[in-house]
Amino acid sequence: MARPPGYYVRQRLWQNRPAVAGLAFIVLCTLVALLGYWVLPDNSPNANHGFVQIQKERPGLRVQVLRQPLPDSARDNQAADNLFATWLRGREPDVQETPIGGYEFAGDSIILKPLGQHSAEAGRLRRLALAEVVGHPGPRADLQAQVKQNHLITRTYWLGTDKAGRDELSRLLLGTRISLGIGLVAVLISLVLGMAVGAVAGYFGGWVDSVLLGVMTVVWSIPGIMLVIAISLALDSKGVWVSFVAVGLTMWVDVARVVRGQMLSLRSATFVEAGRVLGLPTPRLIARHLLPNMRGPLIVLATSNFAAAILLEAGLSFLGLGVQPPAPSWGLMVKEGYDLLGTEAGLWLTLLPGAAISLLVLSFNLLGNGLRDAYDPKTPVAG
Repeated sequence: MARPPGYYVRQRLWQNRPAVAGLAFIVLCTLVALLGYWVLPDNSPNANHGFVQIQKERPGLRVQVLRQPLPDSARDNQAADNLFATWLRGREPDVQETPIGGYEFAGDSIILKPLGQHSAEAGRLRRLALAEVVGHPGPRADLQAQVKQNHLITRTYWLGTDKAGRDELSRLLLGTRISLGIGLVAVLISLVLGMAVGAVAGYFGGWVDSVLLGVMTVVWSIPGIMLVIAISLALDSKGVWVSFVAVGLTMWVDVARVVRGQMLSLRSATFVEAGRVLGLPTPRLIARHLLPNMRGPLIVLATSNFAAAILLEAGLSFLGLGVQPPAPSWGLMVKEGYDLLGTEAGLWLTLLPGAAISLLVLSFNLLGNGLRDAYDPKTPVAG
């Protein structure tokens, strides 16, 4: 029984275990990025702002935390965030948190002991009204019960904290949004621009091909990181969107060269000649009949560009030209850990985000290699 070509592509891909492992890790990171604060161990404002009392602590730290409602002014500031910034960082809960070393009730108040200090140091104790913690008045016994049940929690920092007292594990997980987001946008920009330039150059040929090929050669000769820095400086701005656009504008040449080569070999094919005889418009002939025949090479190239975009974004953030604090970019986290090298915390604060970048880039490269073999008809299919 005859099967469509896509069936054999899928079969070859599933037989490639490294590619499947890379795909599984990419899917896992995508789920983490989409779910965001729903899956973070620390889904509080501490994920972006931290506690000065627990800076640069070792993995496995356990801390008791008091939660209370945010002031109205802080809520107004959160509401002012734009939708994209909110998705990247996550919508912060309407609560503020305070790490404590212990507590005791005194009438209608709660006395908070400083973290790591002895309760005998009365000068450093903090007294809060129970109604202020809960957010509404009520009988003393009920308020105390509500504070114990809903406002006092114990949090474990499995990978320790960074120099600002933020949960390292939560920031690593939330950083998948930056890396996957910039990879996706950069690949889309490079595909759209690269396919347009490559298709025009390859289909029309002549002086049009010579001019566009010259432009591609000039852009190709400039190192990617230098071109990204130049675009960032030219736009005179820093941040997430600038990083997305800058990285995307440096990766279109790879796509354009592949599309141009494929177009040169296909433009004299019989089905193209038939389309010209039937009077099909040139844009439709390119978009509907030529570009779909390049789907395989473009998919392979997109996975490679995805990995390259992640590395470029990490390099930009490390240099201070990409994502700005407090957004949890892996490149920015490597920079923060690098500044602490020589201290006990500097080693894991550098290695953890570096390992995350390496694993995600390796996964895309393994997937790209698997797709390249899957689209090769010479690769045997088991069964």
